[in-house]
Amino acid sequence: MVAGICAGAVAAAVLAAGTGGAHGYSMRTDARFAPATAFVPSAAVLYDIALVPAGAWIEVGQRTEESGATTVRLRVDGLKPGHEYGVHVHQKPCAADPAAAGGHYQHEKGTDEAHVNAANEVWLDFTADEHGAGEASARHDWGFRQGEASSVVIHDMPGTHGTRVACFTVPFGWTTGAS
Repeated sequence: MVAGICAGAVAAAVLAAGTGGAHGYSMRTDARFAPATAFVPSAAVLYDIALVPAGAWIEVGQRTEESGATTVRLRVDGLKPGHEYGVHVHQKPCAADPAAAGGHYQHEKGTDEAHVNAANEVWLDFTADEHGAGEASARHDWGFRQGEASSVVIHDMPGTHGTRVACFTVPFGWTTGAS
């Protein structure tokens, strides 16, 4: 078990390195969920074991084109079958405290309803299938600002008001000159 977790962590580190340069940025990383207090720490932290069991899997990919257009893809497995989840890119890395990931990343920052929507944020809501697997993707004509997108948070319901049930720290790339 520990060897498998370590091998998974090494694979995630290799995949997370990403590629960038003149032709954009591409990255894919994955991990197994574990409690924040696990003997072998994980970049994927669970807060509600009934909805995201220990050992459930997550993969996040990002492709940012030279123009700045960005696609974020999510795949999961091992979650509660049939459950509807809300997933968003958040500002800060995961920690033992679910609130540590901060708020949703927003292209145009703001707190009114005009800023809290799928066009201004990255929403990856999905319903887990009968095996607990799911996937989603979101594409925007904008990219992330450096250091302002750091994790993907899974909520217990779609939309914007769900409780945080898991978090995955992700090495998102950014668009040069994004504001």
